[in-house]
Formats: sequence, C-alpha cells, structure tokens
Amino acid sequence: MAEESVPFTLRAPVPLQFGDMKTEVGRPGVYVIDVTFPKYQAIDIQEITFKNYYTAFLSVRIQQKSPTESGTKQSLWHTCMRNLRLMPSPHTEEGSQDYVSLFKHQMLCNTDQVTAIRFILRQPSPVWINFNLEELQINPQRRQSPQKGLSSWLSHLPPEEQLQNLHKGLPDPDKVSSEVQQMWVLTEMMRANQSTATVGRFDVDGSYDINLLSYT
Repeated sequence: MAEESVPFTLRAPVPLQFGDMKTEVGRPGVYVIDVTFPKYQAIDIQEITFKNYYTAFLSVRIQQKSPTESGTKQSLWHTCMRNLRLMPSPHTEEGSQDYVSLFKHQMLCNTDQVTAIRFILRQPSPVWINFNLEELQINPQRRQSPQKGLSSWLSHLPPEEQLQNLHKGLPDPDKVSSEVQQMWVLTEMMRANQSTATVGRFDVDGSYDINLLSYT
C-alpha cells in the first residue's frame, strides 16, 4: 500500500474456550490477538488492513490514555468494532481469505492516541480448525506537511497583510473587467457586420472564367 505501516509487536493468538479445557474436547471458538507499539508510543490510526484467514466475526478494541482529575493519565479500553462479519456463512469458503480495510470513519470510537489494539476473532463453525488474521498493517493518520513557497510565507502573516501581499503584482480587477467587456462589444459588432456571403471557388455555374485563372 502507498501508506507506510507503523512498527508494532504482534503477540501470538490466545485461545479462549468456555468450560474446562482439560476435559472438554474440541477447538476454541475465540482467539485474542494483542498489538503493542514500541516504547508504548501513542498512534493516531487512520486505517487497519489485513488478509482474513477463516475468521467469521471480528471485534476491535483499542487502549487510550486519558487524563484524570489529578493530572495523571490512565489507560482505558474502548470497543471500536463489534462483531464485524467477515464471512457471510461461517461454514463456507466465501470471504475466508479476503483482504479487509477498516477505516477511521467506520470505527465506533475515536482512534487517536492509541497505545494498544486488541483483536477478538470468532469462528463458531467446527469446519475450520484454525483461523487468524494475516498481513496485518496499521497505517497512521497523515500529517499535513507545511506548504512551501508563497503559501508558506503567507501563512505566517496576519490576514490583512496576507490579502495585501496576495494582490501585489496583479492587475486591477476593475480595469481587467472593463477591457474584457470592450473586447466582447467589438467582437459582437464585427460578427453583426460580417457578410453572410460565402467565398466559393473560381467557378461560375460549373465552369471557370478564363480571366480568373493564372498560369505559372
């Protein structure tokens, strides 16, 4: 993709299963995958992309640090995507290996200043032994680079000076409008006086006048 993914640490999927896993036979229907960023840095997430691998439903939770009344920051978890259906039917192949993009505007919560992500994968069908997310990428929100040249120079000036400098070197708009209007009037006059007769070839009634022919 054109957008560069931020570096992150992807932990191995942790299976969740109800009941006693020692006595009950079967595979877990839920996996939890945690993603952390280097040095616990906060990321403004614009897009999450991945290739599905037989995951039927996906929920996404993010961890954000919020300031408290005492001035410190506490880590809070928010659900940004709840039971997103990745496969129309968990028992069939359709959608099992599709590429998926989750954009910021699709989330149920704000995705700025994210310190960790938790993916909750569900596959209720016993047909598939394993399910996961592959080729995971987390793309940050683009930062607008400072504009160069004239626009960058103008951005540091007060609004009044911006308008004054922007109009320097440009012709008077009233004068330009007057000249354009005069040209339009002249054009209309020429068009009205133009002869409607068409200029044909040097033939008259299908024959040529000998006086109009020239020899080389």
